[in-house]
Amino acid sequence: MIVTDPAKMCDAFAQTLNSRDIDSLVSLYEPDAVLRTDGSNSDLIGVSAIAKELNNLLQVAGTMTSRNNFCVTHGDLALLRNDWKFVAEDGSIIASGSSAEVVRRQADGRWLYVIDHAVGAGLPSVE
Repeated sequence: MIVTDPAKMCDAFAQTLNSRDIDSLVSLYEPDAVLRTDGSNSDLIGVSAIAKELNNLLQVAGTMTSRNNFCVTHGDLALLRNDWKFVAEDGSIIASGSSAEVVRRQADGRWLYVIDHAVGAGLPSVE
């Protein structure tokens, strides 16, 4: 999937994940992108490490839905907040969260993830 509007990255991620196509999903990331999946300081760097983690995500039952909360663009960079959830066939919510992401416009006009923090926008405040 080619995304030419950064505000559509989150929706593109959900659609691609729901297709269960790991190659297409990983193609949304820059080669040396960073993915953080939880509240720790543990980062997955590069598409090989990211693909391994996304393969685990593909095993989650249900359908992912995604809503872009905001998109702030400055030149070739954009900051996104995404509110996502996995919904089971019966309509129950399996998992949900809010991510924080940075995407960058590539030379060919498409946008790719540089930093993806899957739950970054939903972490509790630091006291």
